[in-house]
Amino acid sequence: MRAVVSSPDGPILRDVAAPTPGPDDILVRIRAAALNRADLFMLKGAAHGKVGGAGLSLGLEWAGEIVEVGANVERWKTGDRVMAAGGSGYSEYAVAHQRRVYAMPDRLSFTEAAGLPVALQTMHDAIVTNGKLQPGQSVLIQGASTGVGLMGLQIAKFLGAGLVIGSSTTAERRARLAEFGADLAIDTRDPSWVASVTEATGGKGVDLVIDQVAGPLMNANLHATRIGGRIVNVGRLGGNTGEFNFDLHALRRITYVGVTFRTRSAAEVEAVMAATSTALGTALADGKLNLPVDHTYPLGDFAAAFARMAANQHFGKIVLTLD
Repeated sequence: MRAVVSSPDGPILRDVAAPTPGPDDILVRIRAAALNRADLFMLKGAAHGKVGGAGLSLGLEWAGEIVEVGANVERWKTGDRVMAAGGSGYSEYAVAHQRRVYAMPDRLSFTEAAGLPVALQTMHDAIVTNGKLQPGQSVLIQGASTGVGLMGLQIAKFLGAGLVIGSSTTAERRARLAEFGADLAIDTRDPSWVASVTEATGGKGVDLVIDQVAGPLMNANLHATRIGGRIVNVGRLGGNTGEFNFDLHALRRITYVGVTFRTRSAAEVEAVMAATSTALGTALADGKLNLPVDHTYPLGDFAAAFARMAANQHFGKIVLTLD
């Protein structure tokens, strides 16, 4: 089968052996696979948790149809359309455990579905499980114009947040955040952004910050969060390190939580997926949760897709198609 694999010189498209499903697995014919920023770190052989590595197929999320099921598989059958946050997305076939895929809503194309799994489970886990959002509370999504960020805005609004704020450093992207549930869009390069958040929340600060940026924003996030509020870090687009005012953190009594899927067990990932499906499955099926597709490329044009991702030119998901 054709697959985009890592190499010391960068990604290459080549023929590799097709995978074989185990008794609890399904074999999926991949029809579309979405790019994620983590892919850029794996192009020359780096691993992202249990995904990737030297000479291995790239791709973190995909959508397709089941072509074979293992002997113990009961919940799926051949022909079912599924989507997943799993490895080997940039391949013609991928194997997945039967409990680590989602059913594709009938309303979605493979291209639309391919970019949803990572955003859905990441943001439900961040906002609900770790962020403990309650109806009526306020939420700030840092890095809201990313695919995961856009989904976070929608999930927060769907779950009853009273005020949803999103950040982007690009004016054109800020102008579009309202389409996805933002009541206020801010630019964190503007020194007055914390004052804007404080004013919008009646002088208190937000109840919850979902931070995808980190780096230089940490202390400003502390100022923007109410006393007794929470910050959940899910990404570090602005850098892995930065200043941290421990006294300010203590004074505001803020709970700071870091999350990742890279160190979770299979059972923990399955629990996250089950919670996501239960809470958001109906909304997804009804069309209340969507992500825009910025651009599609055939698998053979993977280099152009990676270049667009690296240049940060996109709004929504970049998708490789394998039809």
